[in-house]
Amino acid sequence: MSAPDPLLPDEPWPQRVSRIFAWLAGACILFGCGALISLDVVTRFIFKRGMIESFEISGYMLAACIGLGLAFTVTSKSNIRVDILLDALPYRLRAACDLLAALALAVIAGALVWFCWKTLAQSWTMNARSTSIMQTPMVLPQGIWWIGLLWFAFMAVLLPLQAILRLLAKDQRGFDKLIGSLRVAEELEQAGIDMARVEAKTQPKPGASQP
Repeated sequence: MSAPDPLLPDEPWPQRVSRIFAWLAGACILFGCGALISLDVVTRFIFKRGMIESFEISGYMLAACIGLGLAFTVTSKSNIRVDILLDALPYRLRAACDLLAALALAVIAGALVWFCWKTLAQSWTMNARSTSIMQTPMVLPQGIWWIGLLWFAFMAVLLPLQAILRLLAKDQRGFDKLIGSLRVAEELEQAGIDMARVEAKTQPKPGASQP
């Protein structure tokens, strides 16, 4: 029986930080959205009124979740890519397409960080607050959002740079591991399907009659 994967597997520190941010993003959804909204529903049912501003807080938590989780999406290659034709291309052309996609993502990530920073700086200058009774300083949720996007941009730039070094070193496997498109076996592995166990079940037993 194989041991379960650890919550923080042995991996380079940038990927580990991205994984920790992903866990924080999950906590934002679980506690900041799910738990608060459930508590608000219960209090409305019992006391006929909401006791907390769940709508506003859950909006902040959703933004924080998106920002904190983007970097892990990049490192785990979970972002959506239209790669139906890539397997039919020769390796050099396929690697060029993978590198172009990674660089395009880095440019987009940089633009997101820049415009998010401008929004955050404007909120700081204006001392902007929410219009609800909470009067939340907007720099708090926007700051968390920006930190997540900043790390996302850092990883989006770091991975193609590392991939180029792997390519120059003729490390094809390392290049594919960093920014290459996911193969079917890798997608099944991410889904938690043990292919070795599936193949063992599908293979005929010794001495069994063949159809």
